[in-house]
Amino acid sequence: MEAFTYLKWNAPVSSLLIVDDDLEVLALLKKFFVQHGYSVEVATDGTSLWAAMALQPPDLIILDLMLPGENGLMLCQRLRQQYPTPVIMLTAMGELSDRVVGLEMGADDYLSKPFDARELLARVRAVLRRAGQGQPSVGQVPRPLMKFAGWQLDLTRRELRSPDQVMIPLSAGEFDLLLVFVEHPQRILTRELLLDLARGAGHDAFDRSIDVQVSRLRRKLEFDSKGVEMIRTVRNVGYLFTPGVTCQ
Repeated sequence: MEAFTYLKWNAPVSSLLIVDDDLEVLALLKKFFVQHGYSVEVATDGTSLWAAMALQPPDLIILDLMLPGENGLMLCQRLRQQYPTPVIMLTAMGELSDRVVGLEMGADDYLSKPFDARELLARVRAVLRRAGQGQPSVGQVPRPLMKFAGWQLDLTRRELRSPDQVMIPLSAGEFDLLLVFVEHPQRILTRELLLDLARGAGHDAFDRSIDVQVSRLRRKLEFDSKGVEMIRTVRNVGYLFTPGVTCQ
C-alpha cells in the first residue's frame, strides 16, 4: 500500500536537456524549468550533449540552432537517427529557412528567438503530452491498430510498420500528423486544420512548416509504394489521405 501511495502521489518528473552555448540563457532556462517541476540538465555543445545522452537520455531536448562545432541542425539529424527523444529547436529571429531545415532534420517543434519562456513551456508541455500518449499506464486499455494499404499504425506503441513489417521511425510530430490523416481518411484537410489537429491551437495560420512535415511523411510512406500516392496535394487547399483505413 505504501508503494502504491508513493506512485500515485509522486508522479515521475519529466527530464529536459537544454543545449545552448549562451551560459546566461542556460542558467535562466534551467532555473525557470526547475521552478515548474522539471529535472534539467544542460549542455553547451555537441560533445557535452552526447555525453549527457550516453549518461541518461532525457524526455525532451531543447536545442539551439547556433552552436560551436556541430550546429543544431547537424545534431538534430544525428539525434533523430539514434534516439526517439523529441526535439524543440530554438532558431534565430524566425528565419523561415532555419525552421524549414530544422523540421526536415526531424525537429518536433521550433521557437524563434527572442521568445517568452512561458511560450517555450507551453511548447514543451504540448510535445511531451503528444509523446507521452504512447506510454500506457498500468491498467490502461490498449488503443487500436489502424491499418491502411497494408501498413499498420500502432496507437499504443506509437509505431508505424510497413507492409513488410519493417518499423519506420517517426518523430513525435510526424506520428501526430499521420494520426490526423488516418483519422480523417479520403477527406481534404486544409493546412490550417492540419496545424490545429496535429499541433493544437496557437500556431500562425500562414505557417507553411506543415508542408515540410507532410513532405517528410510522404517520403517515408511512399518509398516502396509502387507509385501509389498516399498523401495527395490538393492545390491551393491542402492534402488528401487517399487509402481507406480500418481499425483492429
